[in-house]
Amino acid sequence: MSAGAADAVPLPRDEQWYTGSLISPSGPQFKAGVLGLEPYLTYNQAVDYLGSHGASAPMESGQRTISNSTMIKYGLTDHVSIQLFPAISYGWKRHDGNSSGLKFGDLPVDFLWRFLDPDPKRYIPVLSLFVGMLMPTGDYTNLGRSQDGIGNGAYVFRTALVEQSTYQLPHDYTLRLRMWGTFRRAVSSAQLANLTSYGTTKGFVGRGRPGMSGQTGFSLEFGFNQRLVLAVDMVRDWANGARVWGYDGKGRRIDRISASSGDWMVAPALEYSWSPRFGVVAGASAFFAGHNTSLNVAPQIAVNMMF
Repeated sequence: MSAGAADAVPLPRDEQWYTGSLISPSGPQFKAGVLGLEPYLTYNQAVDYLGSHGASAPMESGQRTISNSTMIKYGLTDHVSIQLFPAISYGWKRHDGNSSGLKFGDLPVDFLWRFLDPDPKRYIPVLSLFVGMLMPTGDYTNLGRSQDGIGNGAYVFRTALVEQSTYQLPHDYTLRLRMWGTFRRAVSSAQLANLTSYGTTKGFVGRGRPGMSGQTGFSLEFGFNQRLVLAVDMVRDWANGARVWGYDGKGRRIDRISASSGDWMVAPALEYSWSPRFGVVAGASAFFAGHNTSLNVAPQIAVNMMF
């Protein structure tokens, strides 16, 4: 479950109001029939590159992307919700051109089940399970431009376990903790031809499959008052290399697996809610360590709405 999520339920007016941090996933709605919407606007820029041993290397030109993604979550029952996270983006890179237009990415569709209800007085947290699929709706093969390749062409199974607990601190302050672990594995491969998002070029014919990947992390949200919250996420991402096999334009057999990658990311943010149902969160995520990955900085802002 990638980038952040809206809070799970509108809170009573005498309790702390949250929007949710930038990265941490939230659980299902607490009531059937509740619709949650959270549109994000994100600018992402690669500022450096970390090699196979984690050493930083300067980048002559880094990938830049501006995207709009919207979390849509609906409560099917008091414990089960369905969630979609469509996204459109536009990318550009020096010496590598730009997208031919706005591009619709792969579409995550998840079912969320809260199997343990909270009891703060007994220090019992909320526990939720996510199960879903990443649908291959983004462009990935026979590309006119390399910047148009934002999909992977494969169905990817997704699952996650999310814990949430809230603590009352002295002087009426509150602290909310979320911890999560996510796992993704492709259940199909993509048919590839010519220029693709897997790095193949003109004349290639074959298939590709993204490697397994996952994420673990925790977030802390400290409530200064009912409306204002300071949030921070600490996240670890990992990914095995993608496999590509087939024949290039000269008829030579190709079967390769790209290098694995990983990163550490921090994402501080401020949340402000003007009612239990509406709020805004703004901040930035930044990679600070890893291997075989770009060091990215991504300012972002989102509006959390409950209906």
